[in-house]
Amino acid sequence: MKIASSLKSIKKRDLNSKLVRRRGKLFVVNKKNPKFKARQG
Repeated sequence: MKIASSLKSIKKRDLNSKLVRRRGKLFVVNKKNPKFKARQG
């Protein structure tokens, strides 16, 4: 999981990625490629 200050560039890298808010943090998750994850912070 990558930790990024901005998730916009990471979300654009793959069309299947979605922005999700969990436990007050923003995550990028990808169902087609499960290794492709990121968290904001």
